[in-house]
Amino acid sequence: MMDVIEKLLVLQDRDRSLRRVQGELAHIGPERQSFTARTSKAQAGLEAAKLRGNQIESERKRLELDVEAKKTLIEKYSNQQLQTRKNEEYKALSHEIEMCKADIIKIEDRMIELMEQTETGQKEVARCNADLAEAKKLMADQLAQLAARETNLKQELAELQSNREELSSAVDEGVRSKYERLVKSKGENIVVGVNNGVCGGCHMKLPPQILMACRGDQELVTCTNCGRILYYTREMNLTAME
Repeated sequence: MMDVIEKLLVLQDRDRSLRRVQGELAHIGPERQSFTARTSKAQAGLEAAKLRGNQIESERKRLELDVEAKKTLIEKYSNQQLQTRKNEEYKALSHEIEMCKADIIKIEDRMIELMEQTETGQKEVARCNADLAEAKKLMADQLAQLAARETNLKQELAELQSNREELSSAVDEGVRSKYERLVKSKGENIVVGVNNGVCGGCHMKLPPQILMACRGDQELVTCTNCGRILYYTREMNLTAME
């Protein structure tokens, strides 16, 4: 194998490792956000459950005041009945008393509904509290693991970057420039082997003269279809050419 190919393969392997580590580091932030978002959602659920409970309690207290107000009216109308001597006025007051009593029954029915809702709401608050506690514990555990992982990845990245420039400089400038251009357009799989007569990058069949040049191992050969840099070793199969 040509010396330049060996150097390119080493450089390519280093670049793959760099991209892997950089990719893993890039996912740390979103992973953190996912755990904090879960906790925030659980917190919001708890606050909503508490707010609903407070609203129910406020309505219940208002209804209690309404009942007391109706009872006060009944007492007032009853006293007026004792003082009146007019039959029509007495009947009118009786009607008002009955209306107040009917209103009280409706209000008390509503208060029973609210009591049931309060019980359901208390269970919901308890469930939300449990969800929040679980989310906080999970977040704390996962954030600690992410922090340790991030530290390790940054250390690994620094080690990989430490002599990347040295590996790059070892490659002829013209070849290196070609490699860098291909990296930008093709990604990480730039220096590829030839097997079964096809390019290891685009998997297109290669012309016989290209295969012969690869086997000759005397010049830098590129794929006529995708432009990737080709190499051949004895372990590879050139059957397609034969």
